[in-house]
Amino acid sequence: MTSFPYLAPLYALCSAFLFALSNHFTNIGLEGTDARSGTLVSIAASAAIYWLFAPFFVESWYWLTWACLLFGAVGIIRPSLSSVLATSSIKVMGPTLTSALTAATPLFGAFIAITFLGEQLTIPIAIGTLAVIAGAVVGAWSPQGVKRSWPLWALALPLGASLIRAIGHAVTKTGLVEVPSASFAVMVSNTVSLAVALVAFKVQARPFGGTRTSLLWFLASGIANALSLQFLNSALQIGDLVSVIPIVSATPVFTMVMGYLWFGREIISTRTLVTIALIVPGVILVAVTGR
Repeated sequence: MTSFPYLAPLYALCSAFLFALSNHFTNIGLEGTDARSGTLVSIAASAAIYWLFAPFFVESWYWLTWACLLFGAVGIIRPSLSSVLATSSIKVMGPTLTSALTAATPLFGAFIAITFLGEQLTIPIAIGTLAVIAGAVVGAWSPQGVKRSWPLWALALPLGASLIRAIGHAVTKTGLVEVPSASFAVMVSNTVSLAVALVAFKVQARPFGGTRTSLLWFLASGIANALSLQFLNSALQIGDLVSVIPIVSATPVFTMVMGYLWFGREIISTRTLVTIALIVPGVILVAVTGR
C-alpha cells in the first residue's frame, strides 16, 4: 500500500475532513460548556480510544525508544495547548475563519524545515508564504477600521495553534522513523496531553461543568480528532512533511462546505471567502517543495 503514490495525499485529505468535522462538533459543544472543560473531554476521549485498542498495535519495545520520548514531548504541547487555543479561537472567531487561519501551519512547517533541517527557500514557499500572510491580513482587516466581531489579539489563538501543530508534526515525523506506528504516536501524545490538561485544570481550580449534550458533542469531537490524527500520522509516516501539511490545510474548505450544507451555523462572508481563497492556494504552493 505504501507504494501507492496517492496514499499519503488521501490520508491527508481524510485528516482534513475529520478535523473540520471536529471543529463543527466543538462549535456546537461550546454552547453548553466552557472551552477548557470541553477540551478535557475531547482529549480524554481520544486517549481512551487508543488505549482500548492498544493490545492490537503496541509492541513492548516501543516504550524503550527515543521515539516514545519524542511522542511524549509532543503531547506536552499538542493537543492540550493547541486544542485550548483552537477551541478558544472557534468560540471567538467561528470555525471557518479559525480553520482558515490555522492553515498557516505549513508556513511554520516550512520555516522549521528551512531553519532546522537545512531545506532551501524555494519560489513556491516564498509565494505561498506571502499568500498565507495576505489571507491572515484580509481576515483581520475591517473596512470600518476598528469595527469587527472579534478583537485583533484573537489572531494569536489560531496562529499559535498553527505553530504548535507544525512543531508537533516535525517531531512526530522524526519519531516515526524509529517507531513506524502512527497509532502509538497518537496514543502516547494524547495520554501525555491529557495528563497536562488535568494538571492545568487542577492548578487553576476551575470547576468542571457543562450540559450532558454539550459534553457528548465534545466526546464526538474527540473521536473525530483521534481519527484525524491517525490519518495525519499515517500520511507523515509515508510522505514528506512539506507535502502532507498543506493538504491537511484543506480543512477550511471542508469546514466551509459542512457549515453551509449540513450545519448551517455560520454565515460565510466575502472576507472569509477571500481569506480561504488566499490561504488554501498559498499552502498548496508550499507542497511543491516536497516534489
